[in-house]
Amino acid sequence: MFKHHLELHKLDSVGWLRAAVLGANDGIVSTSSLILGVAASHATHQSIMVAGVAGLVAGAMSMATGEYVSVQSQADTERAALEKERTELRENPVGEQHELAGIYVARGLDASLAKRVAINLMAHDALGAHAKDELGITEAMSAKPLQAAFASALSFGVGAALPLLVVVLVPHQHLSVFTVATSLVFLAFLGGLAAKAGGADVKKGVMRVAFWSALSMAAAAAVGALFGTVV
Repeated sequence: MFKHHLELHKLDSVGWLRAAVLGANDGIVSTSSLILGVAASHATHQSIMVAGVAGLVAGAMSMATGEYVSVQSQADTERAALEKERTELRENPVGEQHELAGIYVARGLDASLAKRVAINLMAHDALGAHAKDELGITEAMSAKPLQAAFASALSFGVGAALPLLVVVLVPHQHLSVFTVATSLVFLAFLGGLAAKAGGADVKKGVMRVAFWSALSMAAAAAVGALFGTVV
């Protein structure tokens, strides 16, 4: 008996991991930058906390809304393409069979084998075969708007909660320093995790995330210091 050979590739996990890391990165960078900007304006500790919580809620809702609209648009496009394919299969099944066989020939099968494969697959599930091999739509990869929106909001909220925790635990006079330090540590960890999971250079991933995040926080702090209350 042949044993099933299962290969695990890093690409299998890159999609969901990239989305989760992106959401968490956005949460950390935007919230820590907001905290630093408000802190640099000489606001009270409570005002900083309120601004941070508002940023978390607004950011999570914005991420969810943007992701939902984007993925729903993709889902509508997929639905329209499948409906068109369903009509073509009904009106011209022979032509659709030739089209599917042509796809397999382009992938390396000889014409006779490609024709047999196309006939067998269409006999089993014609729309499914064309959806996968002609349109590139599969059940695993199909757009799921609500799931995407929830995942984006959750990952952003988790990331944003980290600098907020610093605001809760750290005294006001040390808030800016601790916010910058802890945020960069969190971001470096996420950047390294994403790079390692994707098989990329961990050092480059960490430095890239840390550099742009530090630049964002510095810009926010500069705005706060420039337009804040002078004491």
